[in-house]
Amino acid sequence: MKNKTTSGLLAALAMGAVALSAAEKTIVLGSDRFEVTHRVTVPALEQAGTLWLPLAGTDAFQSFESKLITAPAPWRQARDAAHGNDVLVMGAGPSQSGKVLEARYVVQRREKSAHAGDATLARRHLSPERLVPRDETFVTLARESTRGAQDDLARARALYRHVLEKMRYDKSGVGWGRGDALFASRVCAGNCTDFHAYFIALCRALDIPARFAIGLTIPADRDEGVVQGYHCWAEFFADGKWVPVDISEAAKHPELAAYYFGHHPANRFEISLGRDIEIQPAPAAGPFNFLFAPLLEVEGKSVPVQAEFHFRRLKAVASK
Repeated sequence: MKNKTTSGLLAALAMGAVALSAAEKTIVLGSDRFEVTHRVTVPALEQAGTLWLPLAGTDAFQSFESKLITAPAPWRQARDAAHGNDVLVMGAGPSQSGKVLEARYVVQRREKSAHAGDATLARRHLSPERLVPRDETFVTLARESTRGAQDDLARARALYRHVLEKMRYDKSGVGWGRGDALFASRVCAGNCTDFHAYFIALCRALDIPARFAIGLTIPADRDEGVVQGYHCWAEFFADGKWVPVDISEAAKHPELAAYYFGHHPANRFEISLGRDIEIQPAPAAGPFNFLFAPLLEVEGKSVPVQAEFHFRRLKAVASK
């Protein structure tokens, strides 16, 4: 496991060049191993309600040595059919007040690069979402931004540059953080959800499948503590492969701009994939815009829930 960053500038991105140095400790290359605990405290309740908690899954880049759920009441696991995300569904009432629901994972994570995918299945990720519509605004912007690009990979690279140059990472004011692609195109500011909603909308406008994922960045510069907030990223499909991107991190760390077109570091923990996620039983609020935080509803109204992610980095497992 190595902590490194790139010293390549945005200009090098056009040539696909990446020069690695040890200037900062922001990403983990190769592989990482850590424990993540999602701890949820049920608030004081006077009536019964329902709590939904996303459960992380495995894939070719993320595997679990163990996964342990500790709950103060019986629960069941539900799955959304469109994206394959798992969600814990639990009844919660006065007898659960102040008690803790905990999901603990021991995770092996590999650095992600372009990886093979099914072209037919990928086309599902051309469909519009409530906050990422197929809108003529994006068609115009995408065509202007990719003029002269000869294939989908080149077009996506041009769109990556466009979003990186146009957007600024800014969480002031209102409207940011919902992953509203039209808002992002108009205001040109926001957080990771807004950066990637805009990029995904532009890709889809050119019939390039693109998808959203959300989870955590596990700090690379310390080995335990609380993870402050979520992080999200995207992938697009070109030449038979899913290509990872992280434009908001590239905006915060320009020296990593070349790296983040085509890579996600190993210090990531993915919790869910996709938008407009439908789970049964369904919350009164409707489909999840994106699936990250627990949701508690009592009589159809959302009730605030205290939740934290704790992490602890573990030693790499020796090869046999």
